[in-house]
Amino acid sequence: MPKFAANLSMMFTEVPFLDRFKAAKDAGFRAVEFLFPYDYPAAQLAEKLQEQGLQQVLFNTSPGDIPRGEWGLAALPGRENDARHDIDLALEYALALACPSVHVMAGVVPEGTMVAEYQQVFVDNIRYAASRFAEHNINVMIEALSPQIKPNYLFSSQYAALELVNLIDRPNVFMQLDLFHAQIVDGNLSYLITEFAGRYGHIQIASVPNRHEPDEGEVNYAHLFGLLDEVNYNGWVGCEYHPRAGTVAGLAWITPFQA
Repeated sequence: MPKFAANLSMMFTEVPFLDRFKAAKDAGFRAVEFLFPYDYPAAQLAEKLQEQGLQQVLFNTSPGDIPRGEWGLAALPGRENDARHDIDLALEYALALACPSVHVMAGVVPEGTMVAEYQQVFVDNIRYAASRFAEHNINVMIEALSPQIKPNYLFSSQYAALELVNLIDRPNVFMQLDLFHAQIVDGNLSYLITEFAGRYGHIQIASVPNRHEPDEGEVNYAHLFGLLDEVNYNGWVGCEYHPRAGTVAGLAWITPFQA
C-alpha cells in the first residue's frame, strides 16, 4: 500500500503551523509535506521534524507576490534572476530538511501572451534547477494545475506535464501527479498511473470535486492505490486535502491502507 504524507498546509489547521508536526505524528503519519517553508528558519523546521521523527518529503519554491496574482516565477520572462534565486533558496531548505523532492512552480501566463516564450523560460529554469539539485541527489517536480484552482497556469494537463518532462530531459525531473487536478482536467486516472509509471515522482490525493478526504466523490482511490502497487510505485502520496470537519475525525479512510 502507498506511504502517506500529511500536508501540513491543509491538514491539522486546528493548531498553529509549528504544532502540526506533532499532530501529524500523533495521528500516525511518518512523513509530511507543505506548500512553503519560507516563513520559518530552516533550522527551526528541521528541529520540529527531528523532534517528531518525521521525514519531509516535498515543498514548493516560492510563489512570488500572491496578491499580484503570481503563483511561481520559473516561467516568467524577465524574472529569470528572481526564479533562480528562489530555486537556490529552495535548495538550501531542502538540504536543511533532508527533503528529497522540490516542486518548482511555473507561474501564471497572462491572457493574450505567447505561451511558447513562457514555456522556454520554464524549460531553461528547470534545467538550471535540475543541475543544482542533482549535485545533492534531490529531484525536481513539475505539476499541472487545473484551471478551476489556478486559472492560466502554464500547464493544466498531465499530458502537457509529461511533454515538458520529456523536453527538459533531465534524469532528476519528474511529474508531480496530483490526482485531484488530473481527474478534473484529464480523467482516466488508471491510464495515467499505469502508462506514466516511472515518470511521476510524487503523488497527491483529494476527493473530486470537493477536495476533501479521499473517501467521497467520483474517484475510487482504493482501486488507484492497488494500481500504484502493481506499477511498484515506491514514492510518497501526499494528502493534500481540506478536511470536511476535524482533521483527526476525518482520518478513518486511511485505516484500511495502513501497513
